Formats: sequence, C-alpha cells, structure tokens
Amino acid sequence: MDHPLCALCGRPVPPHARQSRHHLIPKLKGGKGGPTVLLHQICHNEIHATLTEAELARNYATPEALRAHPRLARFVAWVSKKPNDFHSRTAGPRRLR
Repeated sequence: MDHPLCALCGRPVPPHARQSRHHLIPKLKGGKGGPTVLLHQICHNEIHATLTEAELARNYATPEALRAHPRLARFVAWVSKKPNDFHSRTAGPRRLR
C-alpha cells in the first residue's frame, strides 16, 4: 500500500507515524482555510523551530521554498536517512519569537 509523502522530506508517512498538517500560509497571517500539506510531526516541528510566522507567510509559502532554506535542507538530508516513522525532539534551540 502506498502512503502519502511528506511535503518537506519526501518520505512516506505511514498511518501510525506522528504527523500533522501544515498551513502553507500561517493561520495568524491570513492562511485559515488556505492550502495545507501533510508532514511528519518532526518535519513540522523543524519548520516552526526555524522560521517565524511572518517569514513563513512572506518567503516560505511553498514546500519548494521550505526545502531551499539552508537549515531545513540540512535537516531533510539528515532525516531522510531515518525510518519513515522516526520521531524525536527537535534538536537545538528554538528561534527567538
């Protein structure tokens, strides 16, 4: 059976894996009801640990733009070697809000 793919890392998201939907434009920035993408929870955590809501709305409103961000690109290279249901705490300090 084929599982949906994570919009950030491209790995399959099995039903038992921790997962969530990411608003491409944050709800606080007018994205309520807008397009969402399926992500592993660890990928979603990394996005929000890396970028502010304003940065997401302004410059990172597509999966392609997210993957192009240097920190997220390094994260994707690392997590792509992990099992599809891998989860751990997001490493490193969270950005200042």
